[in-house]
Amino acid sequence: MGSLLETGNVRSLLETHPRGVVVDAVRGAIDDARAVSGSSADLDWGAMITERVAIATLPSLRPVFNATGVVLHTNLGRAPLATAAIDAVREAAAGFTNLEYDLAEGKRGSRYIHCVELLRELTGAEDAIVVNNCAAALVLTLGATASGREVIVSRGELVEIGGSFRVPDIMQRSGATLVEIGTTNRTHLDDYRAAITPRTGAIAKVHRSNFALSGFVTDVTVRELVPMASEHGIPIVHDLGSGLLIGLEEFGFTGEPT
Repeated sequence: MGSLLETGNVRSLLETHPRGVVVDAVRGAIDDARAVSGSSADLDWGAMITERVAIATLPSLRPVFNATGVVLHTNLGRAPLATAAIDAVREAAAGFTNLEYDLAEGKRGSRYIHCVELLRELTGAEDAIVVNNCAAALVLTLGATASGREVIVSRGELVEIGGSFRVPDIMQRSGATLVEIGTTNRTHLDDYRAAITPRTGAIAKVHRSNFALSGFVTDVTVRELVPMASEHGIPIVHDLGSGLLIGLEEFGFTGEPT
């Protein structure tokens, strides 16, 4: 180890990289040498260590080609940002901004207001909040509407998405009690109606974003649920999945709720 650190190539690396990164690279090169047969004198230690340092200092996120056939691939970063959005991010990140400062009032403001106003305008919602993913949104929403109460959901919508997020587990975390109705392939409006009790806190609809049911199936739409839920004063929590704000039919894509 000590002699390798004193070689010319490695000393140059120490001048331009953190010592810990270089030391780890030397240790890795030594481990590689022990794993192969032959004399260590025949190895190009400088090249081995330099390669390891180069790999260790590569950015974690790297450009890739999406040849999967899935246009919006979760594992590949989903949708690339538009040029205008990239320019806006670059401009905001390059200096100080009014992230949490009310310029009109001259005092501290809310960092959420920038997104909230846009979402209200785009969706017509009374209010909005931005979170990391659908699971977080569902936990917060059910926690606010049905903690300690029951949530009605179709068995055909008890989905698991990437990252092992399961709807029953999310409901449990929110403090709500899951009430399953219908069957995997068929759920009717009367199933929802029959499950309503004084303990019902919400009715949940979950978009099946990563699979589909076909054949002998029946489902209930949000539009069909609203009159019944309103009659009983029960909120409907709709997990849209992607949460698209525009339709994609003109681009040849169908089946995603907006």
